[in-house]
Amino acid sequence: MAGHAHAHGDHSGHSHTVAADADRRWLRAALILITAFMAVEVVIGFVARSLALISDAAHMLTDAASIVLALIAMRLAARPARGGYTYGLKRAEILSAQANGVTLLVLSVWLAYEAVHRLVEPPEVTGGLVLVTALAGVVVNLVATWCISKANRSSLNVEGAYQHILTDLFGFIATAVAGAVVLTTGFARADAIASLLVVALMLKAGIGLVRDSGRIFMEAAPAGVDPDALGDRLVAADQVVEIHDLHIWEITSGDPALSAHVLVAPGGDCHKVRRTLQELLAAEYGITHATLQVDHLGEQDSGGELLRIGDRQAPDTADQPSGAHCADTHGPVHRPGPHDH
Repeated sequence: MAGHAHAHGDHSGHSHTVAADADRRWLRAALILITAFMAVEVVIGFVARSLALISDAAHMLTDAASIVLALIAMRLAARPARGGYTYGLKRAEILSAQANGVTLLVLSVWLAYEAVHRLVEPPEVTGGLVLVTALAGVVVNLVATWCISKANRSSLNVEGAYQHILTDLFGFIATAVAGAVVLTTGFARADAIASLLVVALMLKAGIGLVRDSGRIFMEAAPAGVDPDALGDRLVAADQVVEIHDLHIWEITSGDPALSAHVLVAPGGDCHKVRRTLQELLAAEYGITHATLQVDHLGEQDSGGELLRIGDRQAPDTADQPSGAHCADTHGPVHRPGPHDH
């Protein structure tokens, strides 16, 4: 029974058509709101000579772009797998999330530069116009934030658009306070200080998005899953004597996948072990897309060598046995008892 490679995955569960349609409706509603208000805000920002308003409008432009990007990515990700793209275009959503994060970082650098310049040489700012426009912006962003919060934020793509809108909401609150300060005290630098607060929020959101999308591109294990602990959990199952070549990654946010080579005790039931491990992965880790190669310990592989514990050593080990199985195991080997990591 050597060389049983079993694939198991709930592919039908990955395309939630109804939920995706609802997500798109909420995103489109937020897009219409933001685009309309942004056009008004740019005009008022130039009239009032307020960097805080213009920076908010610039951020709203990236909000609109982030939602458009999210909508395009959702449509691409929904396409079925074909040709060379065996997972389909699911990672288009992660590309979108990363683009949103990078946009936030680039914009924050530009706004920080402008804000520092205005701190040194503050221009005249029309506080009343700034205050009224910012308060209107708070209302618009509250509604837009609510719209996007109704969509599925477990998608890193939707979360990217949400972070854009949320930082904009905080930005408008800071701008409204700055407008009130300028109006009541004449302290023009309040406008630039408000811009710097928005910059700090944009940096935080941007770094988070780039980090999280980078983890998926680098095939890192999903956040909250410790591959070593998971390997130890699998090898503790009945009849399992070794787990190696264990890989855990995410195809897109919320869509984890796993592959592993499992060695079973001689005479053990390979099929039962595979089913047990896949049920464990689904129940305890939410991993329903698992590919497990299950072999009996001591059986001959197709190359003629016996599968033995201890044959899997680092590729640069001097005493590597000739014909050893899985010469490079790509990570730790998990065995019952004292763990050989």
